[in-house]
Amino acid sequence: MPAFFCYNQVKLKAEEAPAIETPHTAANFIYAIIREDLKQNKNAGRVHTRFPPEPNGYLHIGHAKSICLNFGAALEFGGKCNLRFDDTNPAKEDTEYVDSIRADVRWLGFDWEDRLYYASDYFPRLYDFACRLIEKGLAYVCDLSAEEIRAYRGTLTEPGRESPYRERSAAENMDLFQRMRAGEFPNGARVLRARIDMASPNLNLRDPVLYRILHQAHHRTGDAWCIYPLYDFAHPLSDAIEGVTHSICTMEFEDHRPLYDWLTDNLIEENPPRQYEFARLDLTCTIMSKRLLRHLVEEGVVSGWDDPRMPTLSGLRRRGYTPEAIRNFCERIGVAKANSLVDTALLEYCLREDLNRRAERRMLVLRPLKVVIDNYPPEQIEYLEAENHPDSPEAGVRLIPFGREIYIENEDFMEDPPKKYFRLRPGGEVRLKHAYIITCTDLVRDDAGRVSEVHCLYDPLSKSGGPNAGRKVRGTLHWVAARESVPLEVRLYDSLLQDAPENPEAEEDGDLFSRLNPASLEVCRECRGEPALAAAGPGERFQFLRLGYFCADSRDAAFGHPVFNRIVGLRDTWAKIAQAQ
Repeated sequence: MPAFFCYNQVKLKAEEAPAIETPHTAANFIYAIIREDLKQNKNAGRVHTRFPPEPNGYLHIGHAKSICLNFGAALEFGGKCNLRFDDTNPAKEDTEYVDSIRADVRWLGFDWEDRLYYASDYFPRLYDFACRLIEKGLAYVCDLSAEEIRAYRGTLTEPGRESPYRERSAAENMDLFQRMRAGEFPNGARVLRARIDMASPNLNLRDPVLYRILHQAHHRTGDAWCIYPLYDFAHPLSDAIEGVTHSICTMEFEDHRPLYDWLTDNLIEENPPRQYEFARLDLTCTIMSKRLLRHLVEEGVVSGWDDPRMPTLSGLRRRGYTPEAIRNFCERIGVAKANSLVDTALLEYCLREDLNRRAERRMLVLRPLKVVIDNYPPEQIEYLEAENHPDSPEAGVRLIPFGREIYIENEDFMEDPPKKYFRLRPGGEVRLKHAYIITCTDLVRDDAGRVSEVHCLYDPLSKSGGPNAGRKVRGTLHWVAARESVPLEVRLYDSLLQDAPENPEAEEDGDLFSRLNPASLEVCRECRGEPALAAAGPGERFQFLRLGYFCADSRDAAFGHPVFNRIVGLRDTWAKIAQAQ
């Protein structure tokens, strides 16, 4: 039985990890907190979460964990989950990202119903909240530059210094803030800061900036505003406005929680939301930084945010991943506070498990080698029956053409093979899947001395239903009829990174381009497939026998036929790891 483990300081033993056969057995401390809150009747028994992406890029597989957690908690406890865009930085945001995020959340299978919100919806109320802090003497307008604010902030071992503008009167601060709102000052001239404690051991409480001046049009509000709230100010107050009970975020916001609580305690009178942090998802050999993914797109390393090599949800969708596999993966890894590096093999295991159930079988030859069956009638074509799915009789059967000339994989023939080579070789025999047993009798070489054609004889009594159908042969090959096959392009994908750093954050510091895998994409343009593959619709998935799982690309086509992306190979590393444990 496969078992879950991850990389932290040490590998977890199989017996210490939950079995992945039952996803809901995975530990989830957030659910435990919610159950206790319900038991204590906190929030009057309500459970209200939210997924709050910033629309400054496309979502990736790491965001899927948060999506599944927030929407999953609402489903598990009969609550509600909002989709809210924290769109407080117009310099980096765009409606393209808003549209992609909405599509990704729906693709994963979640519905926010009528609860689609934007932080920009609350700009007037957030401005009023800021004015209330000024009136209470809890916020002031500061004229220090960004560099000076950083210098005054201090360090982890030294307290910060108070701004010379910290003791302005409430009336003066209100006047300056209103003039900031009116557009009187240029970018960077002034900011609004909270008045908390410049000696706090938590740097986030050393008079953090709440508002900054930015004369830039917003993708929703246009030029209506020239001051914008900082994320740490807008986020907790947006939660409060929406009635969120459990604000679930990743561990990098743990040090921001005291500011979250300070704002809600001073501005929200009843039922303030509370923040809970969980460990983000880190995958081996996977870039999990939105900034670096944007860099790959902008530098043309990949074809776009939906390049099938990208860990973005749009890239995974185009490659052929299923939402069911991703949700199952997120359930199986559980929810904890300790950071860990999860082996990508577990994600691929979940994917294979799902695709094995749903993908119909077909035959395709990546690198064709012609085989001529000398004792087969030259002009005859017969149609052989093949099941569409070996474990699902309801999927039916299809007819595949067979003739004198066929293609097999080039690597399925070897003139001088090693021991235990059970594919085709001179004098050797193999079974053709759904067809006959053939024996190699001769070969033809091209001008360079390479084998370009193999000649064989077939046993006409060896097909299904024939008297020799049960004859034992060590090797079975996939194939396609040469004349009736269709030309196809196939793209073989591998990881964008060629290494798996011990420190998941290493991707932020190292040279990204030095770690890129030069073999992350191989394009095979001479492929031949069954005739039925010509009619494959965008996004349709198949298991190509002996090759792996493939998906018809949703955007590209070649030769008038689909282009197929390899989703994942058949080799299940995760199952072997679990067996070894």
